[in-house]
Order: sequence, then C-alpha cells, then structure tokens
Amino acid sequence: MKNIFIINGHQKYPFSEGKLNATLTEKAESYFKSNGYNIKKTTMEDNYDVNEEIEKFKWADVVFFQTPLNWMGVSWSFKKYIDEVFSMGMMGEMSDGDGRSKEAPKKNYGLGGKLNGKYMMSVTANAPKEAFNNPEETFFNGISEDELLKPMHLNFKWFGFEPLPTFMAYDVMKNPEIENDFNRFENHLKANF
Repeated sequence: MKNIFIINGHQKYPFSEGKLNATLTEKAESYFKSNGYNIKKTTMEDNYDVNEEIEKFKWADVVFFQTPLNWMGVSWSFKKYIDEVFSMGMMGEMSDGDGRSKEAPKKNYGLGGKLNGKYMMSVTANAPKEAFNNPEETFFNGISEDELLKPMHLNFKWFGFEPLPTFMAYDVMKNPEIENDFNRFENHLKANF
C-alpha cells in the first residue's frame, strides 16, 4: 500500500469555506509523505481531466477520500465527479460494465470491478456523535455512520475497492472539538497505515 490517491471532496459555501476538510486533507498528505507513500491528489475546487482521474484510481493502492456530510451524502461537485469519472471508468478501465454477463444477466450486478485497492473515507459532519447508533434519536433511527454513507461504500465496492475504517469528525459547526478531532484523526491514520 504505497500509492495513495487523496481526494478533497469539499464544495465551498458562504457558511462553510472548507478549512477543516482542507486541514484534514493536508494532515493526511503530511502523514503519508512522512511515511514514504507516493501521493496523487484531486480537489473538487480544481479542474480535472476524466482520463487522468481514472489513471489515478488505477494507480492507487489506497484512495483517501475527505468529505463533508452534505444533506446526508457527498457534495454536488463530488457527485458530478463520480458521474463523470466513475461512469467512464465503468466502460472497461475500472470495471467490466456492471459485472453481469450475457450468460447470466441476472447475477453479479456491481461485481465487475477490476481494481483491488482499499479506500478510507474521512467525513466532517454537523451531526453530533450521539445522533448515530441510537434508536432513541429518531432522525437517524439508530443507523450508523457507515449505514448513512452506504452509497459511497457501494461506489467504491463497484470497482473492487475494500473499505478501511471510516473516520468522522462530529458536530463541527455547533460544538466543534477540533483539536480532539485532529488527535483522533492522527491516531486513526496510525492505526490503519
């Protein structure tokens, strides 16, 4: 696992400039560099070439994806990226279509992935930690962070990537504990790399 592709999926808004996501991305990059990893990066605020992005996924042993939780999912700019890059990658570079064959058209949907790396999601959320995994908190009805992020997990699984544990910084707008988040983040990276 020496090739790391880092994606900063933050979309800037007047009330959320992306400083925390940028800082976590920088901390991840610094950690990986200091431990001898090769790094390629993409930021949603930058222009990108679809074919170059596909090559980054093919090159990567690990995709590290930093994102805010925007309306229970990723930013619209990252969704656009997925639609452009993943859709083109599905045409043979990153997967053999949707995994089904003419001989078995009803089996193996989503299992045509050609890549065999890993991925890690790091998420910033305004929701408090206590909103998850607790059936008494009726908005999420007891679901976990990873259950909420299931669509992203399935996107990576589509191409053959396996998950590493997700990191989440909670309550980042109303009750931030940024220094504690940074310490937990560093420990999370150390525990998994």
